[in-house]
Amino acid sequence: MTRSVQALAYSRPSALESSQAGRSLGLETSGGTTPTGVEAHPRFFAGFLTSPQIAARGLLAVADVAAARYFQRLRPASLDPVVTGNGDRLRFESFSGCNGVYARLDVLREGLDGAETGHGTTNVDVNNPLREALSRLTGDDPLHLRVGPEELAVTTLGGSVVEKKVPLPDRWLRGFAEAQVACAGFDLRAELSAAEAVRFLRSLPRGAGAGARAPLWVVPAGRSLRPTTRPVAGAVCLPGPERLVALQRVLRHATGLRVYGPVVDGSVPATASAWEVTLPGMRLTLTLSPDAGRGFSGEGGVLEALATDEAAQDAELVSVLLAWEPRIDPADLAAQAGLPVERVRAALTRLGSAGRVGYDVADAAYFHRELPYDADRVERHNPRLVAARELAASGAVDVAGDVATVASGERRYQVRESGGALSCTCQWWADYRGRRGPCKHALAVRMVRRGTTVAGGAR
Repeated sequence: MTRSVQALAYSRPSALESSQAGRSLGLETSGGTTPTGVEAHPRFFAGFLTSPQIAARGLLAVADVAAARYFQRLRPASLDPVVTGNGDRLRFESFSGCNGVYARLDVLREGLDGAETGHGTTNVDVNNPLREALSRLTGDDPLHLRVGPEELAVTTLGGSVVEKKVPLPDRWLRGFAEAQVACAGFDLRAELSAAEAVRFLRSLPRGAGAGARAPLWVVPAGRSLRPTTRPVAGAVCLPGPERLVALQRVLRHATGLRVYGPVVDGSVPATASAWEVTLPGMRLTLTLSPDAGRGFSGEGGVLEALATDEAAQDAELVSVLLAWEPRIDPADLAAQAGLPVERVRAALTRLGSAGRVGYDVADAAYFHRELPYDADRVERHNPRLVAARELAASGAVDVAGDVATVASGERRYQVRESGGALSCTCQWWADYRGRRGPCKHALAVRMVRRGTTVAGGAR
């Protein structure tokens, strides 16, 4: 696994302060992207929270996930959450160190009071003293929130005085992309009242982690959910239920629980799912990978979009049309870009792989954000994509009608196309049957058939 060091520079530590004027929560920002370009310390919001205690607990839940590893727990994990201003809301996002849990707190318009929300994306400092202060916050006395430097500091910052250096695995970045692709295939499967949500979530096992048991499935039953041993129609997979522990932070304030997942049948071994706790003016969502011992980065949902020149060109065009929308309408983008809707969706998938869009299951819509990382690394260090490009460039692919032969090492594999889908005689296909995206041989065949530009020229 390739790792680099991400330097997060802040003007000062984030802090919760009290004075005669009242309480104030100052969240300091690092370098990020805004409508005017890259800024060292962007400012997104300065106003009041309508439910301070709930917002504090929601932010702590996102920070909990950023600092957690639900698999291989002995390895350290900590990366400051990402914050995006979308004009009408603030979104706080994080990924667990094991790459298997994606968390997002959406503070909606009704959760913010007295100010416009800016546009842009950056990291936000959530340090240990701040976590301790937030955990002690009680009552709903007015709390002023500032995301970004103070007004005076905006023009007088001469340099950074706080710097964090954190390891940034490439698979962590790929996880953001894969989680977005998975969520785009989800539908609402169940909705529970506050009382039923609390009862159900508190009944979940919190024992041993990955590998301890088969995936848990749940199915709507009356006003609640009941466990089932297999993926019957309408069921939702709950792989590693102990990974929902961060939701405990906000349960006492929950107004309901919504559960999202893909269509399943009895042949599906496990799937990802999303668990959204609704709160006054806010939503806290945890998205779980299909296996507690397997992160999102290897799911392969973005590979088809990354393997085509067409999607790359479309993504470049579509990206110019994005304007930090909280909800992206593919049909509107298609009309503006002069492209079919399906090509716009493929372009959005590619932009998601670069951290430039996310997906909100509650709105069933993409949203614009710009992760403050080197987006090209996601494509460069995706092992299957890199291997496929090498195969295509080396002349290892021989296409003959619906059947292609791929020479890989000392072996030759047959790749067949049926109904637009590719299958392969390799072990990867035998193990996963396309559930984790195409194998490198199928990707190489797809590149050659589409004339995708690869290293060494176009094939």
